[in-house]
Amino acid sequence: MQVAPCLGIVKTPIIFVHRLFGATALDVATYEEIEADRNGTPQAVAVVLMSAAAAGIGARGFGDGQNIPLVGIAVIALVAWTAWAAITLHIGGRMFPEPGTKVDIGELLRTLGFASAPGILRIFGLIPPLATPMFVLTAIWMLLAMIVAVRQALDYSSTVRAVAVCTFGFTLALFVAAVLGMLFTTPVA
Repeated sequence: MQVAPCLGIVKTPIIFVHRLFGATALDVATYEEIEADRNGTPQAVAVVLMSAAAAGIGARGFGDGQNIPLVGIAVIALVAWTAWAAITLHIGGRMFPEPGTKVDIGELLRTLGFASAPGILRIFGLIPPLATPMFVLTAIWMLLAMIVAVRQALDYSSTVRAVAVCTFGFTLALFVAAVLGMLFTTPVA
């Protein structure tokens, strides 16, 4: 009886779920595993897309939900994550590297992709009383995950440096999201 081929099929979803939970739990070993796995890039992309979709769906819980463009919010979330990742790459990898920092864009993007895993919980914002708390909670949680991801991917020995890089990038990404939100959505009355 051949079991090995079947295990190969089952193994990938199990690894993906394990990584989702590990990234959400801010587990350093999980981020190291993600950083090292060059085949994990599609998984990281899937996490970013799921997080953006959850933002679009969860945003329906704000106001009466009728004036909230699901796809527009998802696109804004995706653009904000992209801005955050690009800013983090530039600031953390090029402007303020530590002596041991080596910048591998794939490693950084994989870890940052999984750092958006807490954003999947924004889907619970669909329930109106939970919308604001879920978006605030997941934003803070994603910032903390980003700090772990950056510290591991850029081989920082200083968590303080990772906090500074991520906080600055987070602030700029929020600005990008706010500007896009004002430009491309209708105000909720």
